[in-house]
Amino acid sequence: MKSLLLSAAALLLASAAQAEFKLDARYTDADGDMVADIPTDPAQLVDPATLVFAYTPVEDPAVYAEAWKDFIAHLQSATGKKVQFFPVDSNAAQIEAMRAGRLHVAGFNTGSNPLAIACAGFRPFAMMAAADGSYGYEMEIITHPDAGIAAIEDLKGRTLAFSSETSNSGYKAPSALLRAKYGMEAGKDYTAAFSGKHDNSVLGVANKDYDAAAVANSVMIRMIDRGAVKAEQIVSIYKSETFPTTGYGLAHNLTPELQEKIRDAFFSFPWEGSSLAEEFSKSGEAQFIPITFKEHWTVVREIDEAMGVSYDCK
Repeated sequence: MKSLLLSAAALLLASAAQAEFKLDARYTDADGDMVADIPTDPAQLVDPATLVFAYTPVEDPAVYAEAWKDFIAHLQSATGKKVQFFPVDSNAAQIEAMRAGRLHVAGFNTGSNPLAIACAGFRPFAMMAAADGSYGYEMEIITHPDAGIAAIEDLKGRTLAFSSETSNSGYKAPSALLRAKYGMEAGKDYTAAFSGKHDNSVLGVANKDYDAAAVANSVMIRMIDRGAVKAEQIVSIYKSETFPTTGYGLAHNLTPELQEKIRDAFFSFPWEGSSLAEEFSKSGEAQFIPITFKEHWTVVREIDEAMGVSYDCK
């Protein structure tokens, strides 16, 4: 049986302007795997002296610069190159950096993966998972105990915070749910606010700046674990099915040899006792597993289609 959220997306498909996923004209996909091919012309390949790495702009960049330090050291050793952590403040800035050739290795959040692939030549190949191979997160709609909101219907006339329009759990999935299953439209039935990041949404609800927010619960769990917010400040009124989490990959035009070294670095990284394990064990992750955009992002593309999302690169 389909979940409530996927049923909502299916209903929207009947009326939404459907979005066909396709790559920007600057990229090719001869093998049909839905991501940009590695250029065959050596003149189009790059082999930078310094690799720039960026993690999706979800929370405080200072926290994640520290969390990724052991992985960056491992990536440097595996590739023989200097690696620089690049703190990005928005999904748009991260995509533009890769499109412009200033970003080589990255983790793009669930919702921005399709746009990064279509417009920036991003080639995802890995995702974090638990020790048993399970993976993903859920979208939750949260509120605070004093808001007087006990169910989704109670959001009428209230302010609901989203993170950004490229976010799956922070905008696209909850919008599809509210529109198709509850007949609720932003600006008509509730006021939409955009916080910019999931952690801003969580903090905004905890501090009563927003009546409610749609968030990725993996972010919320880590924030509660590190004491950024208290569990008793948050009340969840909806939890979705599981979505794939951040997709990790690289720029399409790195040399094949360098791409292979980067891939190997992800799958050979020793998690136990690392700075990455210290941070991401809070939401259950314990390893990198191989993924493909064509298979693992099917549900995300279906929601994009339901929302009439455009992959035009401007």
